[in-house]
Amino acid sequence: MKTLVVYFSLEGNTAYVADKIKEKTGADLLRLVPKKAYHDKGFAKFFWGGKSAVMAEKPDLEEISVNLDEYDRIVFGFPVWASNFTPPLRTFIEDNRERLKGKQFVAFACQSGAGAEKAFAKLAKCLGIDDFAKTAIFIDPKNKESAEKNEQIAEFCKAL
Repeated sequence: MKTLVVYFSLEGNTAYVADKIKEKTGADLLRLVPKKAYHDKGFAKFFWGGKSAVMAEKPDLEEISVNLDEYDRIVFGFPVWASNFTPPLRTFIEDNRERLKGKQFVAFACQSGAGAEKAFAKLAKCLGIDDFAKTAIFIDPKNKESAEKNEQIAEFCKAL
């Protein structure tokens, strides 16, 4: 099964997991990059990121060049913002809704606190599915790296 990891990463945690998935499974990566960058420090990061997620905004993304028809499985990766998935994923899904039909969906979330389960439910609803084939939650996998966290990522990769 050919796999594409579609992800957004602000602080590098989600990119860290995406890179591990590529390394362990051979999946291809598609990093979503908004044309207008999000704040990445202090109160502004939490305020504007949370507002953008809660308001279900769809930011313009940098050009994407991937043929989704080549993939059977899509793995979505994102940091949790206000118990939501990040807006760049919403843009990607809306822009590619027809091309995503018939794919198997998997998701992973990176967080420092809580909210990933709610974010998975909202992402599933956005995709028009009842549930994911597999999900995983990683707590600060890059910022607070440990052998235990890396083993958790490895187990997730084995399940793919």
